Amino acid sequence: MTDTKMSRGFAGAVLKLLRAGDYELTVTGRTEVSPHYLRLSFQAGGLLRDRALHPTMWIRMWFTDGEKLHQRGYTLVNPDPVGDTVDVEFALHDGVASRWAQQARPGDTIEVTVLGSNFALPEPRPAGYVIVGDTASLPAVNSLLDAIGDAPARIFLEAAHDDDKQLLVRRTADVTWVDRKNAGEALVSAVASAAFDAADHFGWVACDNRTTRAVAKLLREDYKIPRKSVKAQAYWVA
Repeated sequence: MTDTKMSRGFAGAVLKLLRAGDYELTVTGRTEVSPHYLRLSFQAGGLLRDRALHPTMWIRMWFTDGEKLHQRGYTLVNPDPVGDTVDVEFALHDGVASRWAQQARPGDTIEVTVLGSNFALPEPRPAGYVIVGDTASLPAVNSLLDAIGDAPARIFLEAAHDDDKQLLVRRTADVTWVDRKNAGEALVSAVASAAFDAADHFGWVACDNRTTRAVAKLLREDYKIPRKSVKAQAYWVA
């Protein structure tokens, strides 16, 4: 259980000033999807009854690291407002969030904050989508694919492990998996080599910080997608 008396540091102070909503989630189950991917189920503590859902919606989870708490953003998976339950998926690696998730068991609790997640589908409806992500942003990718229905989409996903390619993607036929090499350069190259005139499309990218910047630039310059039609957000720091 997270100790709420521990310091959230500067980030926590800023969120408090912005009147962010705080909730306590309780672990109710765990599913080891693959050796490198874990899904935890939670009772949401009123979060889903208080907040309107939107595609790719994410929360800030607070993890203990020594005497401090650190926040990490995670997408809501399978949110059920009626039952007030939700899943969160973790791409496992060496980090404070992954360590907590691997040790979590039913009954454990964690503090979360809701602030900053505000994505809405573009209007008018674009001709299609170019979506670029990795296993960390896969829950958001699937949320977006659910929301856009049968709209055309080109999807590029980066795999850190061979078993990543077996993870569930809503549209397997439209996905190009790329092995992570040279800190994301292989993914950037794959996106560049597939460029086409997508001026009437919407671009969405969420990878590590450097890869996200590089891909967003490609979407604007090589795919000709207007800046206002590109949603780019780094999901982690390489």
